[in-house]
Amino acid sequence: MATLQSPAHTAVVRASGLTKTYRRVQALRGVDLEVGPGQVVALLGPNGAGKSTLTKVLCGLVRADGGTASVAGAAAGSGPARAHTGYLAELFRFPGWLTATEVLATHQRLARSAAGAAAVAEREQLLAEVGLAQAADVRVETMSKGMQQRLGLAQAMIGRPAVLLLDEPTSALDPAGRHTVREVLARARARGTAVLLNTHLLGEVELLADAVVLIDAGRVVAAGTVAALTQGTGVVIETDQGQVEHRDVARSDVPALVARLVAEGRQVFAVRPHRSTLEDLYLRLVGDRESQR
Repeated sequence: MATLQSPAHTAVVRASGLTKTYRRVQALRGVDLEVGPGQVVALLGPNGAGKSTLTKVLCGLVRADGGTASVAGAAAGSGPARAHTGYLAELFRFPGWLTATEVLATHQRLARSAAGAAAVAEREQLLAEVGLAQAADVRVETMSKGMQQRLGLAQAMIGRPAVLLLDEPTSALDPAGRHTVREVLARARARGTAVLLNTHLLGEVELLADAVVLIDAGRVVAAGTVAALTQGTGVVIETDQGQVEHRDVARSDVPALVARLVAEGRQVFAVRPHRSTLEDLYLRLVGDRESQR
């Protein structure tokens, strides 16, 4: 079984052999996962693969049937684990009559986070960080979906949690909004926050994630760094007649190949290692589930 692991003494999020069945549907079938501090790990997979179930087990909203899960050294879902966890659900709703400031203030009280002047400062800092500094007094019901999404991210970061569990945090955002979220998560990573990101946006993953876990039918089918998972074979050679992929060429054969092309009168401008993409990996291992429904 493919797994993604961090050194045992550094793992902030850990799942081992997790199983979960809803009636006759096996949502998780022995999932192993570890995320270290300052690491952004992306969960990929088709709808119904088990990504959201895994996220909910880690934050305590769903109880696994088997296996173990921990956050910051405490059992997932326990009080100590929740105290170190920030969570943004895929489908969330804040009361429409509350302003952005009131939403954060409510969650600060629920989290027993900062109070008084420190709470005010935290709210202002969080709204500024997600690009909503000018929307502090705007009611949720008048916000765009993208603004609500960014407010949800600010809510998840209350108290500077050690772990962020984010379920499709950029799904409602335009390119500028996604850029803002990438910057926010990059700063969180720099502070040592562990981030588990459930998303369908492969381009976002390639720009942000340190590692990827691909889940299909409740099982981890691939895991590793983005570079390792997209490492291809062969080279791409750019000549005066265009760009050609040579997939089956070993590294030791590249000089002879270039020499042959030059002897044939080609001008060689660049030689690059061939790389695949996360989309290539996804389609090879998972395929197009939606077209099969």
